[in-house]
Amino acid sequence: MENKFQAVVIGGGPGGYVCAIRLAQLGIKTACIESRGSLGGTCLNIGCIPSKSLLNLSEEFHKVKNLSSKGIDIGDVRLNLSKMMKNKDKAVSILTKGVEFLLKKNNVTYFKGTGSFKSKNEISIKDDKQKETLIKTDKVIIATGSVPVSLPGIEFDENVIVSSTGALELKKVPKKMIVVGGGYIGLEMGSVWSRLGAEVHVVEFLDHITPGMDREISNEFMKILRKQGINFHMQHKVEKIIKSNVGAKVLTKDKDGNKKDFECDVVLISVGRKPNTSGLHLEKIGIELDEKKRVKTNKSFRTNLDNVYAIGDVITGPMLAHKAEDEGIAVAEIIAGQSGHVNYDTIPGVVYTTPEVASIGKTEEQLKEKNIKYKIGKFSFMANSRAKAIDDTEGFVKILADEKTDKVLGAHLIGPHVGELIGEIGVAMEFGASSEDIARTCHAHPTFSEAVKEAALSVDKRAIHS
Repeated sequence: MENKFQAVVIGGGPGGYVCAIRLAQLGIKTACIESRGSLGGTCLNIGCIPSKSLLNLSEEFHKVKNLSSKGIDIGDVRLNLSKMMKNKDKAVSILTKGVEFLLKKNNVTYFKGTGSFKSKNEISIKDDKQKETLIKTDKVIIATGSVPVSLPGIEFDENVIVSSTGALELKKVPKKMIVVGGGYIGLEMGSVWSRLGAEVHVVEFLDHITPGMDREISNEFMKILRKQGINFHMQHKVEKIIKSNVGAKVLTKDKDGNKKDFECDVVLISVGRKPNTSGLHLEKIGIELDEKKRVKTNKSFRTNLDNVYAIGDVITGPMLAHKAEDEGIAVAEIIAGQSGHVNYDTIPGVVYTTPEVASIGKTEEQLKEKNIKYKIGKFSFMANSRAKAIDDTEGFVKILADEKTDKVLGAHLIGPHVGELIGEIGVAMEFGASSEDIARTCHAHPTFSEAVKEAALSVDKRAIHS
């Protein structure tokens, strides 16, 4: 039968399309369903990729405007926002078409439409004209990702009150932007629009930004962003947002009950994301959800139904594209009878601001909570030759190692290109390396990576250059 498959993946994001490709590589007849009309999910279409494009371009704009201080005199620098947006859209288009090519190359059948369960072995797909196609399958993998969460009683219009999606599509630079929430996404998008000329204010309910990040890094991060001109209002709760003809008024209250209102052109609400499971008809087949409406799975990513699996943002764990990809590969290999697994202790997280922030493994706070004794090694980019040479010296590398065994338990970095540097530490941790192993590995000079080596040396208080 043409519409009978061994496995069907619902969702064509990083988790879904990677899972579908791996299933096909393992000889399993596979289909992938995506409702968006283009593959790549939130990450590629309205998340990671377009935001990194704008982060890069806005940073280039900022650098060019300030080149005269480094001995390069140029004329007037003007922003062409529509061209910048076209450049971003071009990158997205090329990559989404590339994913479609990869599915075709690997003989994955691609259905454009919204998938839902008719039964545990039958999937309904409705296209944009509501034409229905029914397909049968032995196994189903739910990989439908997540959607932005708003505040109670406040709806996104993606014009004045925007999610990250709307923040990527603004037609002009706002004079003033309020970012509600000091997490990764809010700070990245706030950085973009701040560099392009907006006055940016971050309103955060907690007393620190980037919840879950190592606190020392978080504090340093906020200090640097403040120097860049981003304003922070900590321990403020948003009570209400009132739209007007010219923008919006954000009504807040601090921890002592004092009220503070903000007038602005645009409000970016960045308070988290939730699993995207509506419309799947999970209740029809009895799929169990947890208290946060995530799909419940066991260690093999299997739900309470023996042939239905789930990966990525719809299940527990960090909502990260690379986490979803690893789960996609793991579940494909499990379905094929192999022993796929994901090491959740070595999943890195990166904030793509300037400077970048990257972390992997345990934070100091987590180690203290678990009463694990540890050593710390730190090295500042101020003492790194490459960083000095290009005048990019903010930040440091911090490595946490077990006090007795010297095994690397976590690493937290803020500085130039740390999103790339974290990969070395990830490999080290995957192999159970000690800080001594990193310290005794020869690193090229002059490179930013030498800061990682020096931090590893510093664990035993023998850093050379500080």
